[in-house]
Amino acid sequence: MDVLYDAFTFLYQAGDAFAFLVLSACGLAVIFGMMGVINLAHGEFILCGAYVSAVTARMGFPLPLAILAGALVAGIVGMILERVIIRHLYERPLDTIVATWGVSMIATQATLIFLGSTMPGTGTPFGSFTVGPYSYSSYRLVLMGAAVATLAVLWLVFTRTRFGVLARATIQVPHIAEALGVNTRLIYSLTFGLGAALAGLAGGLYAPTMTLVPTMGSAFVVEAFVVVVVGGADIFLGTAPAAVVLGVIKAALTSWQGQLFGQIGLLVAVIIVIRILPRGISGWILRERA
Repeated sequence: MDVLYDAFTFLYQAGDAFAFLVLSACGLAVIFGMMGVINLAHGEFILCGAYVSAVTARMGFPLPLAILAGALVAGIVGMILERVIIRHLYERPLDTIVATWGVSMIATQATLIFLGSTMPGTGTPFGSFTVGPYSYSSYRLVLMGAAVATLAVLWLVFTRTRFGVLARATIQVPHIAEALGVNTRLIYSLTFGLGAALAGLAGGLYAPTMTLVPTMGSAFVVEAFVVVVVGGADIFLGTAPAAVVLGVIKAALTSWQGQLFGQIGLLVAVIIVIRILPRGISGWILRERA
């Protein structure tokens, strides 16, 4: 019986790691993986979603509505940033590193100055459940479901809607899309806003589980980049498999030697994948199909 309890604990930890990796990486997969913009302000979009969600929830709104408000505000901020700064740097990808890093520093320090070093959270909802001698957070199961639902909705958006078709066409062959009458500037802005909104959604979902501080975005950024690099450019073929593999690695090493070894395992995994599969898991899958 103890073996079954241990097996359930491992699956729960792996699912929790999978949810964190997917929700952290989806926004970055759209902005970096699809658009090629190296967005070092990804963590600040997550910060924006978390803070807006916490404030909205404390105003008395239901938590799901507060989370959606955080995603919406982050998306609007992302569209403004794209229009003011990123739009002028699409042909200079290395410059986006400096620009978004500067935005990240400004956002972090502005949050610290105007909102203080911490913000009261909303508390983790839904309580806990027990399996044998162990207790587990029920909200973590919600996060696992949210990760799967996010991937499903993204797949539908980019494969079954007019916006998705135009977005993929604009990103792959922008000059031809523009020649055919597509408003490529609007599509770029909406796509960047979608990526920012997904980051804000991650922040809103994890706001009840974390201490809200101006630097909280850094807890997401490294693992988000790891997932995107391991997964490759295709968000659908790469992100989910990468999150599964990395989630299992992280859960195994964390249960064996603690959180630090879990983080080290992720970094070792990305080094190995870059060496063996320079285009990531999705690049390998597409090559095998060809």
